[in-house]
Amino acid sequence: MPSRFLPRPSAVVVAALLLGVAGAWAAGPTDEAPYLAENDAAMTKMMGGMTIKPTGDVDADFTAMMIPHHQGAIDMAQAELRYGHNEQLRRIAQEIIVEQQQEIAAMRLALGQALPPSDPAPDQIAPPPAANSSTPMTMPMER
Repeated sequence: MPSRFLPRPSAVVVAALLLGVAGAWAAGPTDEAPYLAENDAAMTKMMGGMTIKPTGDVDADFTAMMIPHHQGAIDMAQAELRYGHNEQLRRIAQEIIVEQQQEIAAMRLALGQALPPSDPAPDQIAPPPAANSSTPMTMPMER
């Protein structure tokens, strides 16, 4: 009696299909190339940072892996802000940056670690160098 079910695909067939999809994705529009390169660099950095040698301290090991994981999410969200066009996704990316930075800070503080100095967001201008004490800081006047 013939079976009404199709045979299950082999792992080789599934892998070939996935590679075909990945190849088509990688061969996408050339204007996406900078985003793909930046995202790939973020993922590579994240995966490398998450590879740790266990210390025997579960809390320290957890944060040592989670902080690069969260930083990877920040880096990927920054790439979306640089190259993405969908306003809803750009807002989500902004929220990811804020939330992941807060979680990194909370993990560092929970272990008594110092927080690194703040960096401006990629779409912000870096603050000017510290002014000479004899030069007062003034705000520009609106006209």
